Amino acid sequence: MVLVAAVAAAVLINTSGFLQQKASSTGRESTEQVASGIQVMQVTGYYNSAVGGITKLAIYVTPNAGSSGIDLNNTKIILSNGNAQAVLKYNSKYYDANGTNIFESTAWPSDVDNSTFGIIVVQDYDGSVKANSPTMNQGDIVVLTVNVKALFGSAIPVRTHITGEVVPEFGAPGVIDFTTPSTYTTAIVNLQ
Repeated sequence: MVLVAAVAAAVLINTSGFLQQKASSTGRESTEQVASGIQVMQVTGYYNSAVGGITKLAIYVTPNAGSSGIDLNNTKIILSNGNAQAVLKYNSKYYDANGTNIFESTAWPSDVDNSTFGIIVVQDYDGSVKANSPTMNQGDIVVLTVNVKALFGSAIPVRTHITGEVVPEFGAPGVIDFTTPSTYTTAIVNLQ
């Protein structure tokens, strides 16, 4: 009887240790999921008068406060104009480490590349946002470049509602939601 009780106690102790370890791991993952995420700071468009609409979107993003590192290789951009929806992934071919003149950068996807976005680094003190392994840390600011002419087949006209998200691998997505103005008066248009 003592032997049976000892075996039962050992099984209970092992099970409780396993459950404690599992609960701790789940708690860490839940905290990372809630605290991590991307914040969309602003969205700026480039109006091309020759085409008659916005042909480029510059999406300024930064990690949420308290967020762990965000791997932009595994981040997706989802955009919709009401008629079409697209899911974009990062392409290291479109990368610029020096974000001085955003709309003149080489980090814009070409007119035939309709499934990718590029990166322009605006602020990165620790050098973590590299071309092949771009990881945003606290304090980093990055522009995600989208060629909407390639994406939707034409430029974005006036009075068009655009919705979307910047979805990281872990954490809360950044929201994109704006309506283009009734007229375009400047080449660079603040949209959100």
